[in-house]
Amino acid sequence: MDDPEAPFPAQPPPDAAADWTVPQAWADYSAAEHAMWDQLFARQTAILGDRAAPALLHGLDMLSLSNGGIPDFAELSERLKALTGWTVAAVPGLVPDEVFFRHLANRTFVAGRFIRTPDQIDYLPEPDVFHDVFGHVPLLSDPVFADFMQAYGEGGLRSIKFGALQRLARLYWYTVEFGLIRDGAGLKVYGAGIVSSHAESIFALDDPSPNRIGFDLRRVMRSRYRIDDFQRTYFVIDSFEHLLRQTLETDFAPLYRELDTMPDLAPEVVLETDRVIHRGTQAHASPPDAT
Repeated sequence: MDDPEAPFPAQPPPDAAADWTVPQAWADYSAAEHAMWDQLFARQTAILGDRAAPALLHGLDMLSLSNGGIPDFAELSERLKALTGWTVAAVPGLVPDEVFFRHLANRTFVAGRFIRTPDQIDYLPEPDVFHDVFGHVPLLSDPVFADFMQAYGEGGLRSIKFGALQRLARLYWYTVEFGLIRDGAGLKVYGAGIVSSHAESIFALDDPSPNRIGFDLRRVMRSRYRIDDFQRTYFVIDSFEHLLRQTLETDFAPLYRELDTMPDLAPEVVLETDRVIHRGTQAHASPPDAT
């Protein structure tokens, strides 16, 4: 098993520490940047009240993310660490996979420190502080989801040795970024890519175009995904406890070998063995390739 305490990969950017983190420089944010956070926060919370998983809404409240302006990571980390032992650290941008996994394995969530501009309010290709903090951090206050994220980081470090990084990336994409969860007779959103997107918060639950399919670990790890558009398929977990058990109780080495003998699945495909909650029309689908 890879040691989470091992040194980070060499050659971080010149302004970064050995673990690739940088100061958030919270005092340097402009009034306009704080106003952008407030605008995004108000817009998302206005529609998420009956759409988001209760644990996420509870996390927003517990972490006082509604106090106004971009959160100070030092203060946020104090509140979060008291709840689940996690902290938030700034990084200069996207980091290597091993760096990302090692931070997760050590219960640190790395976040971008820049915020989108008004012309990017609905879409930007690289995660900003709103996506990372509003979208991801609230659920880290939930003990079960917090344990899942640490287990995912540890599994990510092992996946590199098996050449199975793409498989595990699909698990992250269809859960942490674009996951849905059962809530009584209905569905709620919890994935950060949905939660931080005004349009996808509506599309994921209401639009007839995408499939909504019960979560199955093997199925998810065979499924390609879209990075440039709304998802063709969303996978629905029964609970965070179930997701954590799947991660802790699965021996991934033989699973990776098994998956290597099976074809990948297109994002829109529905199998006879799927637990179909909603079979999508795929009316929104467009042709570009998937990952």
